[in-house]
Amino acid sequence: MAYNILVVDDEKLIVKGIKFSLEQEGMEVEAAYDGEEALNFIKNGKFDLVVLDVMLPKMDGLEVCQRVREISGIPIIMLTAKGEDMDKIMGLEYGADDYLTKPFNILELKARIKAILRRTKQKGDSKEKKNSLKVRDLELIFESRRVFIGDKEANLTAKEFDLLELLMENPGKVYSRENLLDTVWGYDYPGDVRTVDVHVRRLREKIEENPSEPKYIFTKWGVGYYFN
Repeated sequence: MAYNILVVDDEKLIVKGIKFSLEQEGMEVEAAYDGEEALNFIKNGKFDLVVLDVMLPKMDGLEVCQRVREISGIPIIMLTAKGEDMDKIMGLEYGADDYLTKPFNILELKARIKAILRRTKQKGDSKEKKNSLKVRDLELIFESRRVFIGDKEANLTAKEFDLLELLMENPGKVYSRENLLDTVWGYDYPGDVRTVDVHVRRLREKIEENPSEPKYIFTKWGVGYYFN
């Protein structure tokens, strides 16, 4: 079954180039040219991944990303013309799974897309026989990739889900930030360990009753993080 990708950019030549390249790989590609159009596409369609530019008319990419994360954990790759580290981290704070700085190589974008889709599929395949994982009030549903705290759902990004899943399946095991970056994001991920800290903080805000006094995800000072 072909993957369905949404490409969002107001530069039509960029969209055309990405669309052509991905269709050569057998993927189905839809295009949106502003933030509002993109959000409507995502609400009304079923996509496997979104390529989302930061600078968009009507609603910028960061706001689109943030609003998508309220309803979906679909993987998102952000495109940005800015190269500063904080802008990249900010994109991840809003729930992006990866980013590329313009101008980018279309082959690199295609490789990032394939890597994320491959990891997402592998996660799904490995959980076919196991429906859920529950620890106290916290429950992961693998097939739908949903997380519940009691009877309330926590809307996690794809990477937040992967991170929580890894920690929950290995309780008590301390993972260094470098190890988490390699395991959850992949060895070819260009970001640094601050990405892990950002995601752990956001994850705690979503699943912990009091993030400053966590009962699930703990910090081993000077080493890394572990699930209690």
